[in-house]
Amino acid sequence: MERNQDSRNAWDFVEHTGISVFLTGKAGTGKTTFLRAVKRHSTKRSLIVAPTGVAAINAGGMTIHSFFQLPLSPFLPEINVTKRYAFSKEKRKIIRTLDLLIIDEISMVRADVLDAMDSVLRRYREHNKPFGGVQLLMIGDLQQLTPVVTAEEEALLQRYYDTPYFFASKALQAINYVTIELTHVYRQQDSGFITLLNNIRDGKASSADLQKLNERYNPSFQPEAGSDYIRLTTHNRTAEIYNEEQLRSLPNKAFSFRAQTEGTFPEYNYPADYTLTLKVGAQVMFIRNDNNGRYYNGRIGHVTYVDEHKILVLCPGDNKAIEVEIETWENTKYTLNEQTKQIEAEVQGTFKQYPLRLAWAITIHKSQGLTFEHAIIDAQAAFASGQVYVALSRCKTLEGLVLASPIGNQAIINDENVNEYISHQTEQAEKSIAALPTLKEEYYRDLLLELFDFEELRKEEAALFRVLMEYFYKYSKIIGLHKMTQTDLDDKVISISYKWKDQFCQLNNNQLKEEKFLERIKKGALYFHSQLTELFNHTLEITKDVQTNNKVAAKRFENTYSDLQQTLIVKQELLSTMITETFTITTYLEAKQNAILNSLDDEKEKKGRKKEKKKAPKGASAEISYNLFKEGKSIKQIAKERGLTPVTIEGHLTTYVANGQIKIEEIVEPAKISKIRQIAKDVGPEKGLKVIKDLCPSDITYGEILLVLKAPMP
Repeated sequence: MERNQDSRNAWDFVEHTGISVFLTGKAGTGKTTFLRAVKRHSTKRSLIVAPTGVAAINAGGMTIHSFFQLPLSPFLPEINVTKRYAFSKEKRKIIRTLDLLIIDEISMVRADVLDAMDSVLRRYREHNKPFGGVQLLMIGDLQQLTPVVTAEEEALLQRYYDTPYFFASKALQAINYVTIELTHVYRQQDSGFITLLNNIRDGKASSADLQKLNERYNPSFQPEAGSDYIRLTTHNRTAEIYNEEQLRSLPNKAFSFRAQTEGTFPEYNYPADYTLTLKVGAQVMFIRNDNNGRYYNGRIGHVTYVDEHKILVLCPGDNKAIEVEIETWENTKYTLNEQTKQIEAEVQGTFKQYPLRLAWAITIHKSQGLTFEHAIIDAQAAFASGQVYVALSRCKTLEGLVLASPIGNQAIINDENVNEYISHQTEQAEKSIAALPTLKEEYYRDLLLELFDFEELRKEEAALFRVLMEYFYKYSKIIGLHKMTQTDLDDKVISISYKWKDQFCQLNNNQLKEEKFLERIKKGALYFHSQLTELFNHTLEITKDVQTNNKVAAKRFENTYSDLQQTLIVKQELLSTMITETFTITTYLEAKQNAILNSLDDEKEKKGRKKEKKKAPKGASAEISYNLFKEGKSIKQIAKERGLTPVTIEGHLTTYVANGQIKIEEIVEPAKISKIRQIAKDVGPEKGLKVIKDLCPSDITYGEILLVLKAPMP
């Protein structure tokens, strides 16, 4: 990546902006290498999905249909599919805290599948944003593998999409994304061969190109014994028959090796033959990279010895045969580590087998991503766009390939929709890359603005107020309290946040990162945290126990109350962290994800709303803090143990102080209690926390003031 400008640009977009990326490039330009680099080094929370089981296993991810729990039938935009999704709490957490979704082999993903993914992400994240606000990294080459669409599916989809390719997705068309093409070819070094491949890839092969290519046509060609020629065919059955015939023709004894599976590993995801049959003399291909560098995925060799317990393979150029060992493939699912708060791949099952397959022939499809020194190509029966290009581009040199059948224009299938799309995206990419420095600055500024954005709180408080007015009018005092909360929210939070945002927009990026301004961010976080705590904590506490026999009213109240409470918890904890942490993209994203996770832990169950007044929800974050406090741990100790801030823990304990389960003297020193109460009495509690804080000694915190004000008077 350090030596390749295209890769550096792609990395900057992925890591330092929120803009989605379509990373493409010719065969052998390093797309897979880039994916691995992002997986290893990105600070964003990411997961990998792919359209097929083998692609997902190789990329270290899951299939799209498995992770998103999609049906096999096409996703039609006009059909409501809400009931299809029954995600576990853990998977909802993963989706809610996801920064980056990596989709490998995107060229094989149909437009409707991408829209189905959008539907799921919106459902569990931000409903009004495409893909729920998640950044996408789509990797693949539209000139290679294409979407698989049956005639029945095509008849359904053409009513909604101009083409089945992913770029026709309604959701994708609704976002700004950049296309970056990796242009440096690492696989081939011959400029003439590279030019020929490019012309075929683009559907612009001239008669001179085809003439030069067909000079390699030799239908009677027979590889010498021990050579590494592999035959590439268009259909599975053709390759299977050829391999079976070649194996049968060997006079030596056959040995079969059956794979071992443990746990969950679906048959359609098997990365190797379940039963591998070999003889001495068999031509084989390694299908894994060796950690010790002896072989790699796609390396050809011949079996020199085989029995029930041992396999030796000699590869061209080696002086010594390789003793092949059984390899283990893992079938994973994504889980959330509650300790580290990180998304991790959890092994669901394993598949153990020798990393070999018979390799006199394989399909062009299975050759995707592989590199061969020598190949015999039979592409006369090419049936899909890009097949000829994929086959030819597997070879390092023109001299290393032999054509078993001539290649004419009819075998070079090119999709005009793809050509138009690529042409348009190339123009847009140049503009986006030129604007990259500005886009990076905008991303930093956008996150800063997001920290001090409270519109979601205002919207959800208004929704709860409407429900109270419509169904709970007998609770006049609570309704009045919420009316006052809305007014104060506008005056003390929303209007002030607008002023902050105006200041942000007037400063350049360097000024936003100056130490003086970073300190202002901390003070701003402290101000807004105290205001939200003062406005909402008591109000929500006395609101939660309103009662009704109207099931519709109860359901609407539960939903609006829960939404407001969860948004408030996220915002309070995020502000709390930013009081002590210096604002950077990394610290903000980490704090945001942790805040969301804690809010989900705090989310009340949708059923069984009747609870004891003096007891927090079972398993809630506040109750955990309360139990740790009753065990004798200090607020600082609880904060350290739980990975939260002391301000957050103080907020957890406020309810228990207010209802008398914790005595205020157990938390705040008596001298501080007296001082706070005296100042509050002199100025009046209605003046707000900030006025009281300004008059208190510097060692008294906002949290302590709030605790004292909420505590029952002696």
